[in-house]
Amino acid sequence: MRILLSNDDGYFAPGLAYLAEALAPLAQVTVVAPERNRSGASNSLTLDRPLMLHQASNGFHYVNGTPTDCVHLAVTGMLPELPDMVVSGINLGANMGDDTIYSGTVAAATEGFLLGIPSIAISLVGKEGRHFEAAGKVAAVLVEKYQHQAFREPFLLNVNVPDVPYDALKGVAVTRLGKRHKAEPVVKSVNPRGDTVYWVGAVGGAQDGGEGTDFYAVEHGMASVTPLQIDLTRFGQMDGLKGWLQS
Repeated sequence: MRILLSNDDGYFAPGLAYLAEALAPLAQVTVVAPERNRSGASNSLTLDRPLMLHQASNGFHYVNGTPTDCVHLAVTGMLPELPDMVVSGINLGANMGDDTIYSGTVAAATEGFLLGIPSIAISLVGKEGRHFEAAGKVAAVLVEKYQHQAFREPFLLNVNVPDVPYDALKGVAVTRLGKRHKAEPVVKSVNPRGDTVYWVGAVGGAQDGGEGTDFYAVEHGMASVTPLQIDLTRFGQMDGLKGWLQS
Protein backbone atom coordinates (compact mmCIF):
# COMPACT_ATOMS: atom_id res chain seq x y z
CA MET A 1 0.00 0.00 0.00
CA ARG A 2 1.21 3.52 -0.84
CA ILE A 3 0.21 6.44 1.38
CA LEU A 4 0.85 10.12 0.72
CA LEU A 5 1.12 12.25 3.87
CA SER A 6 0.72 16.01 4.06
CA ASN A 7 -0.39 18.65 6.56
CA ASP A 8 -0.83 22.39 7.03
CA ASP A 9 1.53 22.93 9.98
CA GLY A 10 4.66 22.50 7.87
CA TYR A 11 7.05 19.63 7.18
CA PHE A 12 8.84 20.22 10.51
CA ALA A 13 5.65 19.82 12.63
CA PRO A 14 5.81 17.08 15.29
CA GLY A 15 2.35 15.80 14.37
CA LEU A 16 3.54 14.91 10.88
CA ALA A 17 6.48 12.95 12.25
CA TYR A 18 4.19 11.03 14.62
CA LEU A 19 1.84 10.24 11.74
CA ALA A 20 4.66 9.01 9.51
CA GLU A 21 5.98 6.81 12.32
CA ALA A 22 2.53 5.34 13.01
CA LEU A 23 1.83 4.48 9.37
CA ALA A 24 5.31 3.36 8.25
CA PRO A 25 4.77 -0.26 9.40
CA LEU A 26 1.59 -0.45 7.32
CA ALA A 27 2.55 1.10 4.00
CA GLN A 28 5.11 2.80 1.81
CA VAL A 29 4.89 6.38 3.08
CA THR A 30 5.80 9.51 1.12
CA VAL A 31 5.62 12.92 2.80
CA VAL A 32 4.98 16.13 0.83
CA ALA A 33 4.13 19.06 3.09
CA PRO A 34 4.33 22.88 3.06
CA GLU A 35 7.67 24.51 3.82
CA ARG A 36 6.03 26.61 6.56
CA ASN A 37 2.85 26.75 8.61
CA ARG A 38 -0.12 27.27 6.28
CA SER A 39 -2.95 26.87 8.78
CA GLY A 40 -6.20 28.36 7.49
CA ALA A 41 -5.11 28.12 3.85
CA SER A 42 -8.27 26.18 2.95
CA ASN A 43 -8.37 24.76 -0.60
CA SER A 44 -6.17 27.41 -2.21
CA LEU A 45 -3.92 26.62 -5.17
CA THR A 46 -0.87 28.71 -6.09
CA LEU A 47 -1.39 29.91 -9.67
CA ASP A 48 0.70 33.08 -9.84
CA ARG A 49 4.18 31.59 -9.45
CA PRO A 50 5.99 28.26 -9.87
CA LEU A 51 6.29 25.77 -7.04
CA MET A 52 9.56 24.28 -5.85
CA LEU A 53 10.02 20.83 -4.34
CA HIS A 54 12.83 20.08 -1.87
CA GLN A 55 13.75 17.18 0.38
CA ALA A 56 14.73 17.53 4.04
CA SER A 57 17.38 15.45 5.78
CA ASN A 58 14.71 13.18 7.29
CA GLY A 59 13.39 12.29 3.82
CA PHE A 60 10.28 14.47 3.98
CA HIS A 61 9.59 16.56 0.89
CA TYR A 62 8.43 20.16 1.23
CA VAL A 63 6.89 22.68 -1.16
CA ASN A 64 6.76 26.47 -1.15
CA GLY A 65 2.99 26.39 -1.40
CA THR A 66 -0.28 25.42 0.25
CA PRO A 67 -1.43 22.02 1.52
CA THR A 68 -3.55 21.68 -1.63
CA ASP A 69 -0.48 22.48 -3.75
CA CYS A 70 1.45 19.72 -2.00
CA VAL A 71 -1.07 16.98 -2.69
CA HIS A 72 -1.80 18.18 -6.22
CA LEU A 73 1.90 18.36 -7.10
CA ALA A 74 2.64 14.96 -5.59
CA VAL A 75 -0.27 13.14 -7.23
CA THR A 76 -0.14 14.78 -10.66
CA GLY A 77 3.59 15.27 -11.16
CA MET A 78 5.91 13.80 -8.57
CA LEU A 79 4.82 10.27 -7.72
CA PRO A 80 5.33 7.54 -10.33
CA GLU A 81 2.10 5.83 -9.23
CA LEU A 82 -1.11 7.03 -7.63
CA PRO A 83 -1.13 6.61 -3.86
CA ASP A 84 -3.74 4.29 -2.42
CA MET A 85 -4.59 6.84 0.25
CA VAL A 86 -3.89 10.43 1.29
CA VAL A 87 -3.62 11.18 5.01
CA SER A 88 -3.27 14.76 6.28
CA GLY A 89 -2.15 15.73 9.78
CA ILE A 90 -1.71 15.29 12.61
CA ASN A 91 -2.98 18.84 13.06
CA LEU A 92 -2.36 20.52 16.40
CA GLY A 93 -5.84 21.77 17.22
CA ALA A 94 -9.41 20.87 16.39
CA ASN A 95 -10.92 20.87 12.92
CA MET A 96 -14.58 20.47 13.82
CA GLY A 97 -17.78 22.09 12.61
CA ASP A 98 -17.18 25.27 10.62
CA ASP A 99 -13.40 24.80 10.99
CA THR A 100 -13.45 22.41 8.05
CA ILE A 101 -14.17 25.29 5.64
CA TYR A 102 -10.92 27.07 6.54
CA SER A 103 -8.68 24.15 7.47
CA GLY A 104 -5.57 23.46 5.44
CA THR A 105 -5.42 20.01 7.02
CA VAL A 106 -8.84 19.13 5.67
CA ALA A 107 -7.97 20.85 2.36
CA ALA A 108 -5.01 18.53 1.74
CA ALA A 109 -7.24 15.50 2.23
CA THR A 110 -9.95 17.10 0.11
CA GLU A 111 -7.53 17.47 -2.80
CA GLY A 112 -6.75 13.78 -2.60
CA PHE A 113 -10.46 12.99 -2.60
CA LEU A 114 -11.06 15.25 -5.61
CA LEU A 115 -8.34 13.31 -7.42
CA GLY A 116 -10.20 10.08 -6.72
CA ILE A 117 -8.14 8.86 -3.76
CA PRO A 118 -9.56 7.80 -0.38
CA SER A 119 -8.43 10.50 2.05
CA ILE A 120 -8.32 11.18 5.77
CA ALA A 121 -7.70 14.41 7.70
CA ILE A 122 -6.73 13.87 11.33
CA SER A 123 -6.45 16.43 14.12
CA LEU A 124 -5.52 16.38 17.80
CA VAL A 125 -8.00 18.46 19.79
CA GLY A 126 -6.05 20.66 22.18
CA LYS A 127 -3.32 23.26 22.31
CA GLU A 128 -0.55 21.39 24.15
CA GLY A 129 -0.03 18.43 21.83
CA ARG A 130 0.66 15.94 24.62
CA HIS A 131 -0.61 12.79 22.92
CA PHE A 132 0.08 12.86 19.20
CA GLU A 133 0.70 9.12 19.49
CA ALA A 134 -3.02 8.60 20.26
CA ALA A 135 -4.07 10.34 17.05
CA GLY A 136 -1.40 8.39 15.18
CA LYS A 137 -2.82 5.13 16.52
CA VAL A 138 -6.34 6.13 15.45
CA ALA A 139 -5.01 6.87 11.96
CA ALA A 140 -3.28 3.48 11.88
CA VAL A 141 -6.48 1.71 12.96
CA LEU A 142 -8.41 3.36 10.13
CA VAL A 143 -5.75 2.45 7.58
CA GLU A 144 -5.67 -1.15 8.80
CA LYS A 145 -9.46 -1.31 8.57
CA TYR A 146 -9.24 -0.10 4.97
CA GLN A 147 -6.54 -2.65 4.16
CA HIS A 148 -8.69 -5.49 5.48
CA GLN A 149 -11.95 -4.23 4.02
CA ALA A 150 -11.74 -1.49 1.40
CA PHE A 151 -14.69 0.90 1.32
CA ARG A 152 -16.78 0.58 -1.85
CA GLU A 153 -16.10 4.17 -3.03
CA PRO A 154 -13.56 6.94 -2.36
CA PHE A 155 -14.17 8.66 0.94
CA LEU A 156 -13.15 11.86 2.70
CA LEU A 157 -13.01 11.45 6.46
CA ASN A 158 -12.47 14.21 8.99
CA VAL A 159 -11.10 12.77 12.24
CA ASN A 160 -10.70 14.59 15.55
CA VAL A 161 -9.03 12.91 18.52
CA PRO A 162 -9.06 14.15 22.13
CA ASP A 163 -5.60 14.94 23.51
CA VAL A 164 -5.53 11.96 25.89
CA PRO A 165 -3.59 8.68 25.93
CA TYR A 166 -4.91 6.15 23.41
CA ASP A 167 -6.01 3.76 26.16
CA ALA A 168 -8.08 6.56 27.69
CA LEU A 169 -10.19 7.05 24.56
CA LYS A 170 -13.80 5.97 25.05
CA GLY A 171 -14.25 4.73 21.52
CA VAL A 172 -14.73 6.01 18.01
CA ALA A 173 -17.96 7.71 16.95
CA VAL A 174 -19.28 8.36 13.45
CA THR A 175 -20.55 11.93 13.61
CA ARG A 176 -21.89 14.89 11.69
CA LEU A 177 -20.32 18.32 11.73
CA GLY A 178 -21.50 20.60 14.50
CA LYS A 179 -21.61 24.36 14.21
CA ARG A 180 -19.76 27.13 16.00
CA HIS A 181 -20.94 30.52 17.17
CA LYS A 182 -19.53 33.27 14.98
CA ALA A 183 -15.87 34.11 15.54
CA GLU A 184 -14.73 36.74 18.00
CA PRO A 185 -14.19 40.24 16.52
CA VAL A 186 -10.81 41.10 15.04
CA VAL A 187 -8.25 42.42 17.50
CA LYS A 188 -6.97 45.87 16.60
CA SER A 189 -3.47 46.93 17.65
CA VAL A 190 -0.51 49.08 16.57
CA ASN A 191 2.80 47.63 15.40
CA PRO A 192 6.23 49.09 16.33
CA ARG A 193 6.13 51.29 13.20
CA GLY A 194 2.90 52.89 14.29
CA ASP A 195 0.73 51.12 11.71
CA THR A 196 -2.70 49.88 12.70
CA VAL A 197 -2.90 46.10 12.32
CA TYR A 198 -5.68 43.58 12.80
CA TRP A 199 -5.53 40.02 14.09
CA VAL A 200 -8.32 37.62 13.18
CA GLY A 201 -10.28 36.86 16.34
CA ALA A 202 -10.59 33.50 18.06
CA VAL A 203 -13.08 30.93 16.81
CA GLY A 204 -16.45 30.81 18.51
CA GLY A 205 -17.56 28.09 20.86
CA ALA A 206 -19.88 25.25 19.90
CA GLN A 207 -23.38 26.44 19.01
CA ASP A 208 -24.61 23.09 17.73
CA GLY A 209 -22.71 20.55 19.78
CA GLY A 210 -25.41 18.07 20.69
CA GLU A 211 -25.34 14.31 20.59
CA GLY A 212 -24.25 13.02 17.20
CA THR A 213 -21.91 15.92 16.45
CA ASP A 214 -18.14 15.95 16.35
CA PHE A 215 -18.09 18.39 19.27
CA TYR A 216 -20.15 16.04 21.43
CA ALA A 217 -18.00 12.99 20.66
CA VAL A 218 -14.71 14.72 21.49
CA GLU A 219 -16.14 16.33 24.64
CA HIS A 220 -17.14 12.86 25.81
CA GLY A 221 -13.70 11.38 25.21
CA MET A 222 -14.30 9.72 21.85
CA ALA A 223 -12.51 10.11 18.53
CA SER A 224 -14.86 11.66 16.01
CA VAL A 225 -15.00 10.41 12.40
CA THR A 226 -17.10 12.54 10.02
CA PRO A 227 -17.60 11.64 6.35
CA LEU A 228 -17.48 14.81 4.22
CA GLN A 229 -18.80 15.64 0.76
CA ILE A 230 -17.84 18.32 -1.75
CA ASP A 231 -21.13 19.16 -3.54
CA LEU A 232 -22.17 22.53 -2.07
CA THR A 233 -25.45 22.71 -3.99
CA ARG A 234 -28.41 23.60 -1.76
CA PHE A 235 -30.95 21.43 -3.57
CA GLY A 236 -33.83 22.40 -1.29
CA GLN A 237 -33.59 26.00 -2.44
CA MET A 238 -33.53 25.37 -6.20
CA ASP A 239 -37.30 25.43 -6.81
CA GLY A 240 -37.74 28.54 -4.70
CA LEU A 241 -34.93 30.26 -6.56
CA LYS A 242 -36.48 29.38 -9.94
CA GLY A 243 -39.77 30.90 -8.83
CA TRP A 244 -38.06 34.01 -7.51
CA LEU A 245 -36.18 34.54 -10.79
CA GLN A 246 -39.34 34.04 -12.86
CA SER A 247 -41.53 36.35 -10.76
